[in-house]
Amino acid sequence: MFASLHTAQLTYRQVQKEGTLDRLARAITLAFAALRQRQHLSRLDDAALADIGFSRDEARSEAARPLWDVPAAWHR
Repeated sequence: MFASLHTAQLTYRQVQKEGTLDRLARAITLAFAALRQRQHLSRLDDAALADIGFSRDEARSEAARPLWDVPAAWHR
């Protein structure tokens, strides 16, 4: 219980410290990082995709995701 309360307080303090421009800059940075990675993924050949466990269709699907659609884990 203590860890949960402590984590919640830390998260609350961090949100209070970040301003709107900081959050916007972070969101833009994450969006362009995702775009870059998706572009690289779309350029991989079938052997490289197989090495990372992706099929050609999965790579196309990932590359087609919108710019702002980044994994939730990136927001930490």
